[in-house]
Amino acid sequence: MSELVGLFGRPYLDLEPLIDVACFPALDEEIALGLAQTEVEPTGGSLKWMGVVAPWMQDDPYRDYGHVIERLDAAEFAQLVALADDPAGFDLARQREYTFGDETDHPLTRAQWRWLEYRHGVYFPWKASFHLLENDRWEDKHSGAGKRFAPEAERLFPKTVAFVRSLPFREIGRAVIFGLHANDHAPAHRDTEPGAEVVAQSISFAPRQGERRKRLYVCGDGGAPKHVVDARIYWFNDMDWHGVEADPYFRYSVRVDGVFEREFERKLRRLAGR
Repeated sequence: MSELVGLFGRPYLDLEPLIDVACFPALDEEIALGLAQTEVEPTGGSLKWMGVVAPWMQDDPYRDYGHVIERLDAAEFAQLVALADDPAGFDLARQREYTFGDETDHPLTRAQWRWLEYRHGVYFPWKASFHLLENDRWEDKHSGAGKRFAPEAERLFPKTVAFVRSLPFREIGRAVIFGLHANDHAPAHRDTEPGAEVVAQSISFAPRQGERRKRLYVCGDGGAPKHVVDARIYWFNDMDWHGVEADPYFRYSVRVDGVFEREFERKLRRLAGR
């Protein structure tokens, strides 16, 4: 464990001893059908620009839209702006003042991300993401204040929403389905810098297991050793480098961020032998 921050001396915690997952086959059916009936969004295409990708992956050939947008010439920037929901809200003379995409004031429109992918070869690791419960900013992903599950989530994913609501959180700030297309991977990255006083509290679950399961891993500096998460429902420390291995089929998991119930925190310590 010397190469990982980990949790209670472990790479991750398997939460199945504490949470009933008998509903997972039904959730897997519902999620696949629901994703087929809604508009999904890509995410993760600016991890390098955001500075959270592992150093050994910074120079791989996968193009980051943050870097691509910074290098657009005036004509290309005008094309990007023309694909915005409100092009008139931009001043083309102030090109260098704008930022686009995740965690910015200008989220990409569907037309923009498609153009960046089709014209400029941008790579989006998670091409099929869907927010069951939306967060406005990364900083508020653990706060449930003023938030509610999306009406479309309630309609298309009722069993999944019910399961998320049943999880041992005092409040939930974000719940997202993260799906990867066949042969795509998620680069090693970390969400929180090591040394943070509090470990970000989250529960991830992957109802689909077996030969088509999602292979999330956590690893130390340099990428080794690599610990593949072998659990259907788990908590990992996002101060550690983590990513998803490529596989020749669609994979997904659901991540829920919030604040754990105090009794659940005590159970976690007992589970880890602490």
